[in-house]
Amino acid sequence: MENLTETLALTLGAGWASGINLYATMLVLGFLGATGQMDLPAGLDILSDPLVMLAAGAMYGLEFFADKVPGLDSVWDTLHTFIRIPAGAMLAAGAIGDVGSGAELAAALVGGGLAATTHAAKSGTRVLINTSPEPFTNWAASITEDVGVVAGLWTAVMHPAVFLVLLAVFLALLVWLLPKLWRGIKRLFASIGRLFGSKADPEPPPPTLLPPAPEPPRLTAGEPKVRPDRGTGAPRA
Repeated sequence: MENLTETLALTLGAGWASGINLYATMLVLGFLGATGQMDLPAGLDILSDPLVMLAAGAMYGLEFFADKVPGLDSVWDTLHTFIRIPAGAMLAAGAIGDVGSGAELAAALVGGGLAATTHAAKSGTRVLINTSPEPFTNWAASITEDVGVVAGLWTAVMHPAVFLVLLAVFLALLVWLLPKLWRGIKRLFASIGRLFGSKADPEPPPPTLLPPAPEPPRLTAGEPKVRPDRGTGAPRA
């Protein structure tokens, strides 16, 4: 039972943390395995390779700075939609160990789903935070995420039962939070659309001047005058 709890906590923890900061997740797990503080499963043993840790550390350094620049953090998150989610599925499948292809596929699905959930929460929160002109909120959010990933993975390895309880609470909060984030993002983009739409409206054309009415013909001396009340009758001399 204890071994099952540890495996489940590591599997879910890898997927959960990958959606927030994939490179920090790889670096923390690789460091714990390389220093002997935990025995990585066979599927994750590659994370303790020095080259993998060096690459993960370099990418974490890039993300550390990109994640704290308003606007650039949202671009970075958008690009990593195609990286964090499949990587989270792979890490979760590797964490389950060699227990059969069915269990590995189930772990990949759950891990990918967790990575997608945390990635959506992080990206949506950053979009709303970027509406604030000051950068301090971005810095606080980024540092909180980094600390949360390290602390969460450490808890998953050292106290797996505690991590599973905290993860359940976290997911319950996300069920409440994600719809609110979605509505806030929709209102934000609707406001941006109205702003640019009003600027793009063409100016009305200037009023055109009507041509002057033609002058009535002038009669010369000796020309018979036509009376308008007689219609087409013969003119009177």
